[in-house]
Amino acid sequence: MVIRNILFSACSFALLSSAALSREAGAGQVRALGRPIIGIPEANPVEVTPTEISPGFVLDLTEQGLDALENPSGVIDRFGYLTDGTRTEPDENTYLVLDHNPGGPTEGFDYGRHFLFQGHENSSDLAYITRINLDVAQPDERVTLLTPPGEDGLTHYNSIDGSCWNPFSNSLLFTEEANVNGGVIEISADYNPASARTLYGSIGRGGYEGIHPDGKGNLLIIEDVGGALFGKAKNPNSFVFRFVPATPSDLTQGKLQALQVIIDGEPVVFHAEGDTLSETQLKLHTPGTQYPCMWVTLHDTAVDGTEDFDANALAKSMQATPFKRPENAQFLPGSHFGTFFFDITGDTDADAGNDPELAARGAWGGIFRVDIALNQHIGKIGIVVLGDADHAAFDNLAFSDAHTLLAAEDRGDTLHSQLNKLDSIWAYDVRNPANPTRFAALGLDRLTTDEDNEPTGLHYSDGSPTIEGLLGRFVPSIRDARLFFTQQHGENNVYEVKLAGPADGVQ
Repeated sequence: MVIRNILFSACSFALLSSAALSREAGAGQVRALGRPIIGIPEANPVEVTPTEISPGFVLDLTEQGLDALENPSGVIDRFGYLTDGTRTEPDENTYLVLDHNPGGPTEGFDYGRHFLFQGHENSSDLAYITRINLDVAQPDERVTLLTPPGEDGLTHYNSIDGSCWNPFSNSLLFTEEANVNGGVIEISADYNPASARTLYGSIGRGGYEGIHPDGKGNLLIIEDVGGALFGKAKNPNSFVFRFVPATPSDLTQGKLQALQVIIDGEPVVFHAEGDTLSETQLKLHTPGTQYPCMWVTLHDTAVDGTEDFDANALAKSMQATPFKRPENAQFLPGSHFGTFFFDITGDTDADAGNDPELAARGAWGGIFRVDIALNQHIGKIGIVVLGDADHAAFDNLAFSDAHTLLAAEDRGDTLHSQLNKLDSIWAYDVRNPANPTRFAALGLDRLTTDEDNEPTGLHYSDGSPTIEGLLGRFVPSIRDARLFFTQQHGENNVYEVKLAGPADGVQ
């Protein structure tokens, strides 16, 4: 098992060092909803079987993929399926608690105050955004379509993946993981389909996935674009971005930046001829190392205007550092947004992972830690988890307490079949991540066909809509926090993880 802890030395860039974290009592204990995670010994094999959750927790079905929408429109009529049977693949979840009824298509109806939003990952200009009205029991008003198609029957959105609430702009943000056709969508939390707009002219076009605001209203954006195949491995081809708005409340103006890593005095850059076996990629993925990193500006609306632009191409031209399919990131609670973790999925192919040279360069995936103070452009980066066959293809991330990082796998059909191993959700103590605990072992549902199920939409939040309660500033209160994930690529069901009680055989 190739997993190591990195002790970051104290430096002016890091607000919280790993060394300081490791001195705190209780390193190695992982928790969710305030309860210790006991863990599940093994992943499930590739066969129809229920999803398992760690003892002491239960899965509560929040929404089923076949459930009808309150306001169907055209071919979009169900939560997880189009009228022709196409799976819409609901992806990342965002939980939000409002102080008012946000309204909906049913005039005069009280939709409650607790909501779960998600984008749908289907393509063909038919991706869309839904809102689960958690306080509503009756099915007729349970799920609301927020982006109905236009007169041509299309939404003109594709592969909507990541989501977040931005309290600075008082809007929901959704990402399209559609390569040069991707980008960021902004929409009101109140029911107003006409409020939806794209931010392609300020944040650019890219295969964006994870998106998270920091304490100043900057947006951390993670790109997931696979690279060209060189031998058994894919070239690093995706970037970690930051958008710095000119005014936090207005996302149409500002600077797009990308992370650049310096090794041996030179930036780690993209090489079109292939970089899968380079010495710098080996050093970047070597446990126990740390390197300087900085934000480099790619585009500034004040200088470059607001025409659409290719963020990935600009990142390459400006010598930003590519990674092997980074998918998501989370700020370390209590770090004043000066520390974040992001993961890479790697190659999702055992032929690459079983090659020691490629494994040492992130073929199985990994998790990086970045320390850059909120008001700085320069910091440090180091890999804290280098994946292996048992811990691979990391995707969605969520902190479930001050130190426990939950990491969902997305191994894909190829890797599932090669290893006869389905996905897991791991719990890492970031103070000492050498011994993670399996929080969930995914099963297969009845509607899985050509693609095995995947855990996605991993989200832990108390739903605060305020700047003071911004996700990542503090650990959400156990009393108010809720934990969700979606089992994608089959029934497309959304689950809430709850504490087991006496009725479940737990005292």
